[in-house]
Amino acid sequence: MSPDSPSTWPHGRALVRTRVLSRREIAPQVHVLGLERHAEFKPGQVVAVTRSPDLPPRLYSIASGVSEPALEILFDRKPGGELTPWLAGLEPGDAVWISAPFGEFIGEADPAWWIATGTGIAPFVSMLRSGLAPGKTLLHGARSPAGFLFQDEFAAALDDRYIRCCSGGTGSGLYNGRLTAWLAGQPALPDNVRFMLCGSSEMVVAVRERLFEKRVAYDNVSAEIYF
Repeated sequence: MSPDSPSTWPHGRALVRTRVLSRREIAPQVHVLGLERHAEFKPGQVVAVTRSPDLPPRLYSIASGVSEPALEILFDRKPGGELTPWLAGLEPGDAVWISAPFGEFIGEADPAWWIATGTGIAPFVSMLRSGLAPGKTLLHGARSPAGFLFQDEFAAALDDRYIRCCSGGTGSGLYNGRLTAWLAGQPALPDNVRFMLCGSSEMVVAVRERLFEKRVAYDNVSAEIYF
């Protein structure tokens, strides 16, 4: 097999070698990796990424807009992790193996609430940069004021429809508490919009419970869990 030949990972999706265009650290241990783009995608989809076709890949949401020339992924460098320490050391010209974009957590033009913590903000960055901000509300959770990734972009696009919930700090314009506490304090939530959740399994489960307590319909809630 030549270095550029496609390989297949266990889920039956081809992996192809692609070139790193850029890497930048946007917060402590949080990086954005820009890759050559070889396929179209829908905002909210993921790609499988690995350092070698012989190693199991990991899934990452695309953070770039559908019209942007590069494919960007957002990741948190985890000490002792199998892939992220290596990704955090990549430089332009290095190679990684990725799949074609896939997934059903797709942004739409209809009104919706986006709810995210940590690097779970990535699919909503893609949706924002793909022109889907009108009619959207973002409920964004972080442990510290510095943890609101891409907050300037969201604040400019969403204005007062961008709500930041900070569980471990205070600051101007921040709600001091968790996402679940903010939701519990709302007298009512809209019953005719989609609620899209992206983050850890603990966050997704807890937020779902609050939404259902507020009588949000089960079919109006979708989630992408980050491990």
